[in-house]
Amino acid sequence: DVQLQASGGGLVQAGGSLRLSCAASGFTSDDYAIGWFRQAPEKEREGVSIIYLPDGTTYYLDSVKGRFTISSGNAENTVYLQMNSLKPEDTAVYYCAAPCAYNSEHAWVLPEGYWGQGTLVTVSS
Repeated sequence: DVQLQASGGGLVQAGGSLRLSCAASGFTSDDYAIGWFRQAPEKEREGVSIIYLPDGTTYYLDSVKGRFTISSGNAENTVYLQMNSLKPEDTAVYYCAAPCAYNSEHAWVLPEGYWGQGTLVTVSS
């Protein structure tokens, strides 16, 4: 079975940093894109950052460019989201999901995709 295990959320002051991790297992190959989505209260879910595992191509939401960095680790298709210079508007539940797709404007999870459990990121002002 496919599983996506997310971790790393928490409470941080504005300007601080957090690192989210997502361990993916059960996929039959590593030819897919995986990434992070978030949903703030009373807002629609949005794609934050995606990485295409075979070549490392990435996508970032405009509002996080230059502050967030997505990367993949060696172990068990683990994906990280390093979040720096956090702002109160980054407060949301963050979900990892795969497989994903993206274009120049936004990212989405494919119909056959899977979601991990959410992890709450709270940025205080």
